[in-house]
Amino acid sequence: MTPPPARRRRAGATGATPAHNLPRRGAVRRAQAITTYGVGSLIAVDHESFIVSGLDRADESWSLDEAPKIHERRLARLLDVDYFRLPPASDDNSKDGLRVRRFPLMHSCPECNELQRHRDFNPPAGRSVCGTCEVELVPSRFVVACEAGHLDEFPYWQWVHRSTDRGAAAVGQCGGKLNLRTSGHTSSLRSILVSCTCGQAPEVSMEGSFRRTALKDLGLRCRGTRPWLGTSSSAEECGLPLRTLQRGSSAVWQPVLKSALSIPPWSDSRSDPLAEHWDALRQYDRREHVEIYLKGVFKGECPVTPDEVMALLEAEREEDPDGTETPTFDHRYRALRNKEYERLISGNDESEHSRNEQFVCETPLGDQSLLQPLGVTGPMLVKKLREVRALKAFTRLADPDSTTDSKEMPLTGSSLRWLPAMEVRGEGVFLRLDEHRLGAWEKAPAVARRIERMRSAHQRVLEQRAGDPSRVVPSPATPRMVLLHTVAHILINEWSLEAGYPAAALRERLYATDDMAGVLVYTATSDSAGSLGGLVAQGEPELLDRTIRSAVRRAEWCSSDPLCMETEASGTGGTNLAACHACVMLPETSCEHNNILLDRALLVGTPEDSEVGYFARSLDR
Repeated sequence: MTPPPARRRRAGATGATPAHNLPRRGAVRRAQAITTYGVGSLIAVDHESFIVSGLDRADESWSLDEAPKIHERRLARLLDVDYFRLPPASDDNSKDGLRVRRFPLMHSCPECNELQRHRDFNPPAGRSVCGTCEVELVPSRFVVACEAGHLDEFPYWQWVHRSTDRGAAAVGQCGGKLNLRTSGHTSSLRSILVSCTCGQAPEVSMEGSFRRTALKDLGLRCRGTRPWLGTSSSAEECGLPLRTLQRGSSAVWQPVLKSALSIPPWSDSRSDPLAEHWDALRQYDRREHVEIYLKGVFKGECPVTPDEVMALLEAEREEDPDGTETPTFDHRYRALRNKEYERLISGNDESEHSRNEQFVCETPLGDQSLLQPLGVTGPMLVKKLREVRALKAFTRLADPDSTTDSKEMPLTGSSLRWLPAMEVRGEGVFLRLDEHRLGAWEKAPAVARRIERMRSAHQRVLEQRAGDPSRVVPSPATPRMVLLHTVAHILINEWSLEAGYPAAALRERLYATDDMAGVLVYTATSDSAGSLGGLVAQGEPELLDRTIRSAVRRAEWCSSDPLCMETEASGTGGTNLAACHACVMLPETSCEHNNILLDRALLVGTPEDSEVGYFARSLDR
């Protein structure tokens, strides 16, 4: 969503307009600063285009009143930071907010057709208009990026002069000026014409500029520029191939988000004052040493007793990955999910904790045996939960879920002990699939064949996107993962129809490994749909039984059938089978896997083989 234009400032209590260090351009919500307009992304405000600056000077510009600290020890440990900060609020009393820089710098004037840097138009201060024609300047529609995350201006000069003998080193030495005009015949790239007044090169169109080898054929490679950090020249050696992109393309910026649920013993916020001391506390194994350290750090009374600190340290060590000497990020993230899964199964009672407890998970009172014919077990009512989502990095051109750390671009050019994050407080329903029945279903040859088709297609996509074939991330597609993923989607769709929740207000969290088979559906927004109790009520066995049966029966038919059910491949690169926007796909904010690895045939079976469906026999009874 494009941010609204800058609003007229309301006067303060003294009648004066609140002071700002820099001119203000529009506003974004806090959640957008993590998911849509984070560091390194392009943002359009009115007729102008900017790039969100890095966090190098955020400690100076983000006041603690507008961007408070938030704590989630488990996630902070995973991301190797001390704490997180909410992005600054955008309201009438806010100060600097998010810093932005103008990008791209190349602009064109629709009146005189000149194409040059913004400053060369001599615009009046605070305006983006041509100094001669006094009409609004148009930012360049095109930028170039590489898979390492660098971003640069489109090389218009080389594109125009590609038929001449001038090399890249001769940029601007022809003495002419660039012009850009639109023929108006069509809206295609062929109608966008670029020329140079030097007369040494013919007028050329932008057609062909999006070919993968278009810029490579001009001898151009990535210079390593990072405009969000203010580096106009090469900041690091790169040399990767460049790709032309539309300025508003989703491939220009994709966030790398990591999240964690606040679970006991970390969920009562009492340990928050120790956030910056855990690295030191982990060095101590004896209670007396911890007590001495706490007395030295906290001159007064420590908010947490030494015994509680020892219990927290023990809980932290339980999340250390087993079976590997040098755990990778994936190993540690899997250990974090494992501990959440254990806590969701065991639950806790609200009456046993203080009002500050942020995680309350209880067993429903109804008869759970109602769910046994469906192969569903262990429903839990998550009456209170808190999730922290942190912006770890971002990628360009590549899917964040398919990249290695080497392709993730950091948010700052220097070391920073915090990351921007948002917190969601809400409720949810957790359920598991019966392991015995699931194990037998997974071994069915027909199921294995369908999953192998999806896994192979997804693996090909990952290999195509990978710069280094030796570091390709393996596809997570397994029978239980695809089944749980599809179950979560049909539940969200069903609750959006029957319980009054918008689908975008619900979110899935999958627990699908060899020793886990669960799914948590929870409210993903912090507005009025977040914690009213309506979703928790849907987790009672009687209602849940009706919901699952209704959702599965609804999945038996799609308005795109028979094409949807009988297709050999669908989705990006064939990573889905029987799944489309008319049946099981969700808004992107609700899905952990970007609407891939879905197949409703695994729920209801196919016309040729009903045994493929996990729920097929249950619905026949």
